Amino acid sequence: MGVVIPAHNEEHHLGACLRSVQASATRVAPIPVVIVVTADACTDATAAVAVRGGAHVVSTDCHNVGAARGAGAERALELLDDAGPDVWLAMTDADTLVPAGWLTHQVHWARRGYDAVLGTIRLAPTTTALLLEGRHNAQYFRTRRVSETQEAWEHPHVHGANLGVSAAAYLRVGGFAALPTGEDRDLTARLSEAGHRIARTDQYPVHTAGRLRGRAPGGLSDVLASLHATLTDPAA
Repeated sequence: MGVVIPAHNEEHHLGACLRSVQASATRVAPIPVVIVVTADACTDATAAVAVRGGAHVVSTDCHNVGAARGAGAERALELLDDAGPDVWLAMTDADTLVPAGWLTHQVHWARRGYDAVLGTIRLAPTTTALLLEGRHNAQYFRTRRVSETQEAWEHPHVHGANLGVSAAAYLRVGGFAALPTGEDRDLTARLSEAGHRIARTDQYPVHTAGRLRGRAPGGLSDVLASLHATLTDPAA
């Protein structure tokens, strides 16, 4: 397995992220897991934190999350070149903490014949005001069924912070496009169009920082900033 983490000036978040990924990796032993951090246009100690956290580092200067994810995936596949035909790529973000069962869960879906897994997120409570978190959750969970006796929620979301894909399917559709935002949705659309099996699961969500200023335009931070504006605007 390869875990790919794009990072732009994330020295303050990356260490905790890597510790959570390492804890998850221990659960899938003896499956080998390599972690690759793409330090994209960093002017801080992101790369050094990545090395201390046991990750391989790819340095880029593209200011582009799609290109950064792609470069990380390419490096992971190089490192796993001798691992056989069943390589799996897991994606998360540098400001995100993954649960201990995260990789085990993705292995479960892969062994059931799925080509990709789309997971969900939760906002980290330490970085998000309760009122803003509530407003976000009201929108995020609006399609979830109320009854616990009904089938599991096949959510509509796509997050690069909680995504897994088989290397074969990833390469077949051409990998991540060099998009400044929406690279995860673009990849998912191409996987779907190619007929690959995609699992949408709310089990093992990741916890991601609720920042109002993020790294990628049009991402979660922009959504939260828009919601925050409605909370502070009396006319909203």
